[in-house]
Amino acid sequence: MTFDKTIFNFIFAFAKKNKLLDWLGIFLAKYLPYILIILAICLFFKEKNWKHQLYYFSFVVLSIILSRGIITEFIKFFWHRERPFLAMNFQPLAMPWSSWSFPSGHAAAFFALAFAIFFINKYWGIWFLIAVCLMGLARIFIGIHWPTDILGGILIALISVLIIKKLLPGVS
Repeated sequence: MTFDKTIFNFIFAFAKKNKLLDWLGIFLAKYLPYILIILAICLFFKEKNWKHQLYYFSFVVLSIILSRGIITEFIKFFWHRERPFLAMNFQPLAMPWSSWSFPSGHAAAFFALAFAIFFINKYWGIWFLIAVCLMGLARIFIGIHWPTDILGGILIALISVLIIKKLLPGVS
């Protein structure tokens, strides 16, 4: 058994045993992302200086576009990895929108959001990173991602944020 399958089986073993835990897993995997988007928008509007608002918004959006919209889609175009529930023939707690698993588009997008916010505001960035880690773990728990799908998304997100940070001129 591979490392990926061993870790997946350990995490997924907790699924379908407790309705509250299943509900929490589904909530973290499917609905927490919407809350994070709303919180990020609130953080943008909390900044009074419009130049800083524009910079923060551009930094976050460009990081997400590069991470999720370009790099992740490029990899998925060439590498078709089945999701765990397809490879192991079981019913997940929630169905994904697309069929390919690696890298996790959710992890790529939301870790890009969290890393970018961390560069903007360390305090809120840590909370976003904790939330997104829980989201990634939940996506394994509900049976729609392998652990390396999430790790791949994290790596893509970090690289994307660092590239955009380097390319985007600072604000004065």
